[in-house]
Amino acid sequence: LSAAQRKFAHSLRDFKFEFIGDAETDDERCIDASLCEFSNFLKNLEEQREILALSVTETLIKPLEKFRKEQLGAVKEEKKKFDKETEKNYSLLEKHLNLSAKKKEPQLLEADFQVEQNRKHFYELSLEYVCKLQEIQERKKFECVEPVLSFFQGMFTFYHQGYELAKDFNHYKMALQINIQNTRNRFEGARWEVEELMNKIRRNPQEHKRANQFTIEGYLYVQEKRPAPFGSSWIKHYCMYRKETKKFTMIPFEHRSGGKMGDGDIFFLTCCTKRNMDTIDRRFCFDIEATDRFVTPVTMQAFSEEDRKLWMEALDGKEALFINLNRANTKREGSAQLDKIGFTILRKCISAVETRGINDQGLYRVVGVSSKVQRLLSLLMDAKTCSEIDLENSVDWEVKTITSAMKQYLRSLPEPLMTYELHGEFIIPAKSGSPESRVNAIHFLVHKLPEKNKEMLDILVKHLAKKSVSDHAKKNLMTVANLGVVFGPTLMRPQEETVAALMDLKFQNIVVEILIENHEKIFRTLPDATFSEPISMSVSPPNAPPRQSRRQGQRNKRPLAVYNLCLELDNVDNHSPSREDTPTGSMDSLSSQSPTPAISSSPPEIDKNHLILESGDLADWATNHPSQIRSSMVSWLNTQSPAIPTSATRTPTRSSFPFPVSVSGSDRQAESVTNRRARAVYPCEAEHSSELSFQIGAVFEDVQFSREPGWLEGTLNGRRGLIPQNYVQFL
Repeated sequence: LSAAQRKFAHSLRDFKFEFIGDAETDDERCIDASLCEFSNFLKNLEEQREILALSVTETLIKPLEKFRKEQLGAVKEEKKKFDKETEKNYSLLEKHLNLSAKKKEPQLLEADFQVEQNRKHFYELSLEYVCKLQEIQERKKFECVEPVLSFFQGMFTFYHQGYELAKDFNHYKMALQINIQNTRNRFEGARWEVEELMNKIRRNPQEHKRANQFTIEGYLYVQEKRPAPFGSSWIKHYCMYRKETKKFTMIPFEHRSGGKMGDGDIFFLTCCTKRNMDTIDRRFCFDIEATDRFVTPVTMQAFSEEDRKLWMEALDGKEALFINLNRANTKREGSAQLDKIGFTILRKCISAVETRGINDQGLYRVVGVSSKVQRLLSLLMDAKTCSEIDLENSVDWEVKTITSAMKQYLRSLPEPLMTYELHGEFIIPAKSGSPESRVNAIHFLVHKLPEKNKEMLDILVKHLAKKSVSDHAKKNLMTVANLGVVFGPTLMRPQEETVAALMDLKFQNIVVEILIENHEKIFRTLPDATFSEPISMSVSPPNAPPRQSRRQGQRNKRPLAVYNLCLELDNVDNHSPSREDTPTGSMDSLSSQSPTPAISSSPPEIDKNHLILESGDLADWATNHPSQIRSSMVSWLNTQSPAIPTSATRTPTRSSFPFPVSVSGSDRQAESVTNRRARAVYPCEAEHSSELSFQIGAVFEDVQFSREPGWLEGTLNGRRGLIPQNYVQFL
């Protein structure tokens, strides 16, 4: 069992899900990290099991072996001696009794004396043997039971330590349950959207062709003529054409070999001509001519007559039938607009929901009957009937019909509330950055929205935020995460509906969650004046390294494995400014090989939003400090070398940081220089009254080494306190 669990722990430690797209959500990163934490749990549990196995040998088997050899062995020797003396005594007695009465008196007296002496000796020996038997029988009752008691004490300790380990890891289990539920909800939402897209594509494939730089692209068969008598062959190519430059690209393609077979040909088109059936024995063919490329026209075959018409139109071919290729860009059906009627619809629906159905289970997730929803929406969008409908008191319209009509109105807008233009910019901060930086980025982008979009978004999010839908989550079961799943695709639908775009659904949900959780800040305050643009997803602000636990000394009395585990958990707890909102980057470095981030030089100044660097130094800083970009918390926690003692991994090594690291008391005294200054390279939130809170760039005065390992003492804004040593850089 132990070997199997160790193997399983090793597999969990190295396991990481692959994912589609360019980033994972926090929940997905946390799922990977939680599996690694469970690996640590199993590893620590098996360490305790090894300790138990050793204690069984020391506390049970060896004492019983010692008792058997020393005590029972001594009794066996006594028994042999007693048996020997017994035989001797009875032999002498038998011999004495056989003496003749005719012997002389002195001889008889001497024989009687010998028998008496032997009897006394045998009597004393018998007493000793009986006493030894009594002693060994009584000694068994405590000397044999004491090892058994010690064994069970070890068993009790093992299971108690397992219970303590389980308590220490319980928050990982609870967090994982939430992560799994959020991931499942996002999956269900994405699956529904994908199925809708599939149905749309089935109904009209041409309207859902991918929008890109090419006027037309697709597969064509190209006729390649061979020397006589071999005739010709038809080779499948993937062809792309740009009408503006008349640039035509074709790449050989063979599906049996897995795709592209070689380099493509690029040429500039001169003309295109349709081939008649009487000139060639294949259907759907046309000829193209190129500038300085082909001596004779090249014959190509489309897949169908409709396909040939599309190619002929795009290539300006003769006899082309012009078909609108931009149907995908036409407006969606419906006349929903961001006008007075639209705001009236939204306010009527919200008022009805808050009055009648705020506690309905599955609010906004349970959909109404399609025909009723369309009828209600048509009545609401008609200026003549909109004012006459009383949704708050009417029994004709169910709450689910009202919520579905409101969502349908938002989906029917020509452009989503959060606009196509800003769609990609909203997605970027949802994929990376700390919780604070995400909120700041979303805050900034919301205020870039058109005024009507921002106003309607404000009304909707206020309804979904606290004191409304999400505040009644215990009854209606609509948590912030669930609301994100429902309204993410509604408020942030992509301009181009593709499966690749749907992979960003989970990040759309995160954006909506941020809007709901930070409604007051985002819509009631202006963005920070120092914040100019959201940071690129390719560069994330550095994440703070784990702090040395100040409770380490109090845990030395605990068993080694439990102590190590608790120390690691403390470091994780102390890692980020907020224990509830772990930075996104903190879970995305499971495969990193660096135990702690190395800082080779002072980073550029960073503003208080931790997002933008002065003088456009962002790219240079990202290049010169790659180790700071990678998150370090989980990798520091899980990739420790087994050859290094556990205690050695708790603080950075001397080579990891540019400031002095004390090794002994004398060294600390020698290196503690008065009035020495240091600058914060990571933000920190105090978790004890003796610690200091600070942001990046804070300058500490009179910095000295503390008696706490891994901590410094310094003064900031007139207050003196403890500072994590690996959070600062000496000036």
